[in-house]
Amino acid sequence: MDKKIFIVLKRPRHLTEYPIAFFFPSFLCFYSATCGENFNLLLLDQRISSVIAQWEKVCALGSNLPLFGVPFAVKDNIDVAGFGTTAACPAFGAEKGVAAADSTVVARLKAQGAIVLGKTNLDQFATGLVGTRSPYGAVRNPFDGDRVSGGSSSGSGVVVSQGLVPFALGTDTAGSGRVPAGFNNVVGLKPTRGALSTSGVLPACRSLDCVSIFALTLDDAEMVLGLAEGPDGQDAYSRARPEQRANDIESQQPVLAICDSPEWFGQSEHADAYEAALAKAQRLGWTLEAIDFSPLFALASLLYEGPWVAERYAAIKTFLKSTHTQETDSVVRGIIFQAERFSAVDVFQIEYRRQELASQIGRLVAKFDAILVPTTPTFPTTQELKIEPVLANSRLGTYTNFVNLMDWSALAIPANFRADGLPFGITLIGEAWKEPRLLGLGRQWLADAPRLLGATKRAYREERVPPGAVVNPEAMQLVVVGAHLSGLPLNKDLVMHEAKLVAATRTAPCYRLFALQTGSSIPKPGLKRVGDGGASIEVEVWELPLQKVGGFLTTVPSPLGIGSVELQDGRWVQGFICEPFGLANAEDITRFGGWRNYVQSLRS
Repeated sequence: MDKKIFIVLKRPRHLTEYPIAFFFPSFLCFYSATCGENFNLLLLDQRISSVIAQWEKVCALGSNLPLFGVPFAVKDNIDVAGFGTTAACPAFGAEKGVAAADSTVVARLKAQGAIVLGKTNLDQFATGLVGTRSPYGAVRNPFDGDRVSGGSSSGSGVVVSQGLVPFALGTDTAGSGRVPAGFNNVVGLKPTRGALSTSGVLPACRSLDCVSIFALTLDDAEMVLGLAEGPDGQDAYSRARPEQRANDIESQQPVLAICDSPEWFGQSEHADAYEAALAKAQRLGWTLEAIDFSPLFALASLLYEGPWVAERYAAIKTFLKSTHTQETDSVVRGIIFQAERFSAVDVFQIEYRRQELASQIGRLVAKFDAILVPTTPTFPTTQELKIEPVLANSRLGTYTNFVNLMDWSALAIPANFRADGLPFGITLIGEAWKEPRLLGLGRQWLADAPRLLGATKRAYREERVPPGAVVNPEAMQLVVVGAHLSGLPLNKDLVMHEAKLVAATRTAPCYRLFALQTGSSIPKPGLKRVGDGGASIEVEVWELPLQKVGGFLTTVPSPLGIGSVELQDGRWVQGFICEPFGLANAEDITRFGGWRNYVQSLRS
């Protein structure tokens, strides 16, 4: 956690030095937010005795833990040992009883030193995008109490926005980890389905559910993801992150798809903020290309109009069949009981339709680095919800509902503020496992200027750390320019020596690239630094374990050698260069911008 953020309280110099004082400020803030401010954030807050017990366990584990003593909150459809899991339905919580064990994701974060301070309110059974469908009361928006806070992970989004904890866990099926981020000016990371285990999470739609992360900064969101993700034998939908490839890394000149005719449902304030966001994207050097979103909207409509609502029924059918049915929220109950309309035949027919749309959408967006959308098209008031409780809610899923059905990842980030002072957010969407790319794009966006953190009124500027700038002392970074690039013939030499891809980037604009005449069966380029007339050349940065450097160098033939190469971010890194004699009779191919483009030109 970034210790510059005031929410993360200063750690005692010694573990025995007033350890409980470390927690009191956050603990008292939780109590105030629940009882004094009437934000209806928490369903269950930790007793101080539980906080002390967790602290003692953390101290026993050691102060070198990455989340040592960091407080966090958990949406109340995720099990935490010693808590009941109510899912915002007291009767359900009473029937289920107190959780005997932590969910996998909570257990992993506790093992890294984090401490649960409480569980947060939500739309009942995680069914809603508004944050008002709870018998414990609507979670108030900290920017305007007459506006919705977003759901269903309403409490988690707001406790982070108010600075009560540096991060909180939510869940996301249709946008519940993104909509609250947009309405509360925080970061909302919806990882790839299966990246974070859902073992110990009450399902909404088990085949689509994801645990999500709310944080004030990208660094915090990324850290929590890295510490909590990984395969879990208790979760049949759990998956391991595949090895990173070149196109998973942040692009230096990204091309993003946007909607050709965005729908605002008459909300001009949101439309104006979106136009300002597009203008900023272009200032950052992003190329924006409008595409037809009709197939994405068609896919989104299947989530609640199709048989996936039967998954919600399946998750709590025993409870619903009991005498407690009328103790559920009437709107939520109406949605869940739509399951009775669908047959097994309907399930397969809609799945065929989903697959057809997914295939069409995949082809439509294949060439883009990411998709940029407004997180929501509207920002409804609580009064508007009373008039149209289903319609106002469903509109909020316009740009979120299709994501999980596509098995995509998404990152909601603050964009700007509307003319009326309310926050406006955008969401960056990528394919499965593209979180590193989305986080890189997010850093470009948030490093542009200082911004307010949530509703704390504290200014902060995200640091844009260039990919690969953090050096591993046990490895050597190596710039590759030719046949060692990912997917090319000599890349196997790097992989065989346990090298890992760090970044796809470019050189400083002071190099020429040549196709060498070596007589080898595998063509190779030579990189030459020049005083004038240079260009920026496509390269990759790889990290090679120090003990493997010697073995790898034996595979590098003359006239190639290793020297210092300047990258476009100004860093100098060891990389492939060419001895002067090797450039004799070589063809200047600088105009192609890189070896990969040159090789492709030979095939066309």
